[in-house]
Amino acid sequence: MNVIAVANQKGGVGKTTTAINLGTALAATGLRVLLIDLDPQGNASTGLGISRAERGKSSYDILLGEMPITEAAIATCVPKLDIVPATVDLSGAEIELVDYEERTHRLNRALERSDHRWDVVLIDCPPSLGLLTLNAMVAANSLLVPLQCEFFALEGLSQLLSTVERIRERFNPGLTILGVALTMHDRRNRLTDQVSADVRAVLGRVVFDTVIPRNVRLSEAPSHGLPALIYDYRCPGSEAYIALARELIPRLNRPAKAA
Repeated sequence: MNVIAVANQKGGVGKTTTAINLGTALAATGLRVLLIDLDPQGNASTGLGISRAERGKSSYDILLGEMPITEAAIATCVPKLDIVPATVDLSGAEIELVDYEERTHRLNRALERSDHRWDVVLIDCPPSLGLLTLNAMVAANSLLVPLQCEFFALEGLSQLLSTVERIRERFNPGLTILGVALTMHDRRNRLTDQVSADVRAVLGRVVFDTVIPRNVRLSEAPSHGLPALIYDYRCPGSEAYIALARELIPRLNRPAKAA
């Protein structure tokens, strides 16, 4: 399995939107995809139409070792895309995990015990660098970073990259940067172009060529419990995520390196 953590400690950068729509695009190519909702807010679950009543089994149960992933995963409205939903119980998981042995490897152990029925696993991380995100990065082969095209995002990126280096040294030496996806790009704002240029100057080929624009249809889709690719596959946001998936697939076994 290719296990990809979708992470950025800054909130509101498009992590969940990216996870949902990339998962949908990858599933459309025939890949078997699992999305693990590791954010206590459960937005990925909501965005894929999973009601609260359907979340009897969740990522919380997996982390505490009470249920295997194969039992917690449920089908979504997208063929070949499954999800392990999140519940509010996950908000207390970081405190509860402190008393567990190998608390940073709980998700990794759960994935190792799965039957590898999926080709790609996407982990939608919470907007922090706490124990939940750490579990995701320890379990992952690679990291996908959605980065909003604004000034403060650059400061957060440097902190995230430092965290990745520490995780490589202590827990997961095989963790790579799959890519940085620039999101919420507004062509009317010169600053977004400047941020994009600065990020590319620093990271080079790690940054995907595809840029995700600000798009109303991307914002509307979750309220209908649908990925934007199903809600309106012709909108600019959907077309951008399809293009991003095309870029991502060749990198799954060959991550890009910074210039």
